[in-house]
Order: sequence, then structure tokens, then C-alpha cells
Amino acid sequence: MININELKFDEKGLIPAIVVDAKTKKVLTLAYMNRESLEISMEKELTCFWSRSRQELWLKGETSKNYQHIVSITADCDKDALVVMVEPDGPACHTGTYSCFTAPVFESEERCEFSYDGLMSLIAGRKTDKKEGSYTTYLFEKGIDKILKKVGEECTEVIIAGKADDKKETIYEIADLAYHVMVLMTEMGISLEDIRSELASRHVIDHKVKQEKMTK
Repeated sequence: MININELKFDEKGLIPAIVVDAKTKKVLTLAYMNRESLEISMEKELTCFWSRSRQELWLKGETSKNYQHIVSITADCDKDALVVMVEPDGPACHTGTYSCFTAPVFESEERCEFSYDGLMSLIAGRKTDKKEGSYTTYLFEKGIDKILKKVGEECTEVIIAGKADDKKETIYEIADLAYHVMVLMTEMGISLEDIRSELASRHVIDHKVKQEKMTK
């Protein structure tokens, strides 16, 4: 462990802190800490930053309740930047998205692999940075009623394809449904981690139910 006095704060007394979800390893946000906010973070085990715009200390989650519970803080080789691993209680961004990094700038078609997290970031980017001609942006502009209507329509399409025992068509329609559900999630500020946590809690419950049945 290095001493806090070994860290190199800049001329304004600040050090950049890259906040990462300890479970998903996704970057949540980039913020800044001064010595006092870092000391508070270590004492409370909750992220506390220095707001450069408001010029005051900022305990993440104090207003939104989206606290970030610190797992570890690590300095880089030059000791002038930090990586803060956290377990977040909710979205990291003030816009309601899981991460502040949602607007794609460049993506290699050859090297980029599909992921649900990547798709969620792309969808969130279409909401915050509207793109002309984008169907996703169109849905956000139309609002929740339009999004819910599309989710309902895609549910029906899945049922029809499944009833027809058409595997290829069912896969296609499930993909459509999944996309529209993710648009709904983004509109409502629901993250993939929220769904993962919910499913994980149900798995535990299901496991307990199975055990109870086996003992009867």
C-alpha cells in the first residue's frame, strides 16, 4: 500500500479518478478528487469527488441515492491518476444511464465483438446524442407510449412465430423484442446490471425452493 502523500495532485490539487464497476469491469465515469475528497472516500468507503463546476465536495449518491461502494483504489505507475473499483447502487450518470460513456466515437467493424453492454451503450448514445435517420433516436423522440407499443407488437410476433414452431423466425423476433426492451430500459433508466441482479436473486430463491421440495 502506498501512502496518500506519495500521490501527485496537479497544480489545482486534483487527481483524476477513473471509476470502474468491480463486477462488470465497465468504466462508469471519470471524476476528480482532491486530498480531502480522497480521504473521505477512504473513510466512508463511498466515492467522494471534487466538483470542478461547483467548486465543492460531492459525495456521489447523496442526492440520487446511487452510491458507489468502494472495493479498491489503485494508483498508476506515475501516481498521478487513480482507478476506483466500486459496487454501484444505481446509474453512474446524471442522465440516468449505467455509465457516463455512452456516445460511440469510433468502432472497428473487424475487431469489435457484439455484447449486450455494447448495444446498451449504443442505444443510450442515440438518446443523448440524437442522430438523424436513426430508428432508435426516432423511438426516443416519440416517447414511452411508442416504445411500449413496439414492445407489445414484438411480443405478439414472438408468440406467432413460436406457435408456428418456426425456429428461425422465432430467433429473429426474439432479437427484435430484446432490442425494443433495451430501448425501454434506457428510457426508464434501467441498466443491464439491474436485470442481472434481479435474475441472480431469483436464482437464489429458485435454488432454495428446490431444496425445500427435496427435503419434503
